[in-house]
Amino acid sequence: MAKRVTMVVICLILACMVVMAPCAEAITCGQVISSLAPCLGYLTKGGAVPPACCGSLKGLNNAAKSTADRQTACGCLKGTSNSGINLSYASSLPGKCGINIPYKISPNTDCSKVQ
Repeated sequence: MAKRVTMVVICLILACMVVMAPCAEAITCGQVISSLAPCLGYLTKGGAVPPACCGSLKGLNNAAKSTADRQTACGCLKGTSNSGINLSYASSLPGKCGINIPYKISPNTDCSKVQ
């Protein structure tokens, strides 16, 4: 009997996971921008990258699990290039934080090709 109850519980959990998977939240530009908030000083003036900036950027990178999420993040970052941010600082930020992202932060990046 306990074995049957365990099997039913496992089946219910799996069914819930299948139903809920499509409802997972996607990355938004609001999340991208708020993740960059601790980086603003560096992105405009250079200097040392604050640890909070790298932590926030790592969190954003970890949250961008799907191709669609990475393309959205790319587009949001690309959109910030006209907002007074130094593009040289922006493109060097992932490397300074020890993060690998699958695209270059640049207004010339084709985000539709990001995987």
